[in-house]
Amino acid sequence: MIKVIIIDDHPIVIDGLQNLFFNHADIELVGAYKTGQEALDALKKLETEVILLDINLPDMNGINLCNDLKKLYPQLKIIALSLHNEHAVIRSMLQNGALGYVIKNAPGNEILEAIHEVARGHKYLCSATRATMTNAEADQHITVPLITRREKEVLQLIGKGLTTQQVADKLFISPHTVESHRKKLMEKFEVGNIISVIKLATDYRLL
Repeated sequence: MIKVIIIDDHPIVIDGLQNLFFNHADIELVGAYKTGQEALDALKKLETEVILLDINLPDMNGINLCNDLKKLYPQLKIIALSLHNEHAVIRSMLQNGALGYVIKNAPGNEILEAIHEVARGHKYLCSATRATMTNAEADQHITVPLITRREKEVLQLIGKGLTTQQVADKLFISPHTVESHRKKLMEKFEVGNIISVIKLATDYRLL
C-alpha cells in the first residue's frame, strides 16, 4: 500500500485525484491540504510515502517547500504536480528534491505510473515534461521566475491597461499592496519596468 498526500488548493484537482485512486487498492490517499503550512503541520503526526505537490500554493513557494520537506523528511518521495511545463521550473523542482514531475493535464495513467515509480525510488517525468526537457538544452541557463497567483492577477490586470487604483478596486486590496506586487514582480524578473515584466511573463508562458 502506497500512502499518498496531496498539497494543492484546487478542489477540482483533489476530487479528480481521489476518483483516480478509488479503483486502485494499492494507493491510499491519507490527506489533502490546501496550503503548505497545513501539510507541514499534518506531517508531524502523519505517516506518508509519496507527496503530490503543487508548485503555486497560496501561502508559499512549492519549490522552497519541496526543499524543506526533503530536509525534514528525507524518506519522502515528492512528485511535482503543476501547470508549469517550462524547462527551468522543472529543473528547479528536481534540484530541490522532487523525484517526479507531472503536469496537471497529464493522463491519469501517467499520474499512477509516477506514484508507483517514485515509490520504488525511481525518477519519473510525464511524457510532456520529458519532451520539454529533451528540447530545452538551448535554454538550460534560463531561470523562470515563479510568481504567485495574486501576482499573476495583478500582472494580468495591469497588462489590460488598468491603473493601480483600478487594480486595487477589482481585487479588493489597497493601492499600496498593488504597488508592492508591482515592485516584487520587477525584482523577480530583474527588469526596471512593468512592461518588461509583462513581456517576459508572456514569453515564459506564465500568463
